[in-house]
Amino acid sequence: MDAATIEHMREVHARFEGRKGTLALFGDSITVSLAFWAPLAYEPRNMPPEMDQAVRLVKAYMVPECWREWRGPEFGNEGRTTIRWAAENIDAWLNRLRPETAIIMFGTNDLNDLGEEEYRERLEMVVRRCLDHGTVVILTTIPPRHGFAEKAARFADIIRETAHNLKVPLIDYHAEILKRRPDDWDGAHDQFQGYETYEVETLIARDGIHPSNPQRLMGDFPAESLRISGFGLRNYLTVLRYAEVIQKVLQARE
Repeated sequence: MDAATIEHMREVHARFEGRKGTLALFGDSITVSLAFWAPLAYEPRNMPPEMDQAVRLVKAYMVPECWREWRGPEFGNEGRTTIRWAAENIDAWLNRLRPETAIIMFGTNDLNDLGEEEYRERLEMVVRRCLDHGTVVILTTIPPRHGFAEKAARFADIIRETAHNLKVPLIDYHAEILKRRPDDWDGAHDQFQGYETYEVETLIARDGIHPSNPQRLMGDFPAESLRISGFGLRNYLTVLRYAEVIQKVLQARE
């Protein structure tokens, strides 16, 4: 995070009046899935040093139920949902949960029929609502998607621009996938025939939509895992950014 983002998030957090350590996960099926975030609550294996340090910090700070219990539509995450759904419900979520921090990733389902400008407007509105409530926002770019690679890239650009313009932290999941698998991220391609949907050993599953989640790498983070397990990569990136936010923003008031 740059200095301007840190300063702005400290200003937002100064208005927060809810429960310390609460983390909301706002998103679609890639977020409601217990393959996201929940595995880190246990004892992840073979973590690189920076991840091990981040996990320790998060476990010491975050409210434990936010690992896996804050799931379902009343908590702001549900399969097949869109940024329109988020815009319609964000006030209710914020009033009910009063989260200190919110990780937001919508857009994969919007690729089907939503225009770029409406996506930008609704995403910005959702982020601003959170900031107005004193909730620190961490935006996440959507992953590439089979059949929508160019539009997904444009949506990822919109998310980056929104994070920059509103001075909120960013997890650039889209860029990190392409950095590791620039030419073979898409598990829907013929070269991955024979794999079960989530077992495919690249970052996007056989359905071409969701992150992969090979069983042999569940909760295991050797170096190879970050270019094979799509959910593993998201968990790695998310815990690093959230730990940085805890250290540089949330604990700055203490």
